[in-house]
Amino acid sequence: MGDRRPIVDRNTWLAERMALLRREKAVTRELDLLALERQKLPWVAVDKSYELETADGAVSLEDLFGPYRQLIIYHFMFGPDWQVPCDGCSAWASAFNGTLDQIQQHDAQLIAVSRAPVEKLEQVKRERGWTFTWASSFNSDFNTDFHMSAPADCQAVTLGDELIAYDRGESGGINVFAKQDGAIFHTYTAFNRGIQQMNGAFGYVDLLPFGGN
Repeated sequence: MGDRRPIVDRNTWLAERMALLRREKAVTRELDLLALERQKLPWVAVDKSYELETADGAVSLEDLFGPYRQLIIYHFMFGPDWQVPCDGCSAWASAFNGTLDQIQQHDAQLIAVSRAPVEKLEQVKRERGWTFTWASSFNSDFNTDFHMSAPADCQAVTLGDELIAYDRGESGGINVFAKQDGAIFHTYTAFNRGIQQMNGAFGYVDLLPFGGN
């Protein structure tokens, strides 16, 4: 069987484990440095006004910040004509649902945004017991402007070195914004596997001897 591993004594295993631990620590230190570099990225002013819909009515991008200076948008793949949302995005939503207080303690808010009408979003929230704010960009250019929904008749776009592929017109990803001196700035974006680290469940899966298969 291809999944079989060598069976060794405890001391041999410990030596192998310590060798891997040294590599793990090096990667952790590199991730710490990447986080610092991410914080040093320049910002881009958001000059366009956006209006989205929530269960409480129309809101602006600034409204989504609430009392916080920083805003994380999780772009949840759920197109206007879809009957059910993306399975993968649903797993992400279940992972961050109920944990937003930890993000808010760092002066930030996390909001999910999809192009499906807000009535569909609220129905899914009720069915799955989710409590996070989920806003609709159905009547807004927000998703398209930030490359999370495809322009008309487009299956993929290239953003710098990143190829963004769309599933029925939608892509999952994250955008981050900051508010300072009355202005809003776009500070970070991530697509595809760039957002994998944000789902804690995948960290556990990576520990499994058979991986995610």
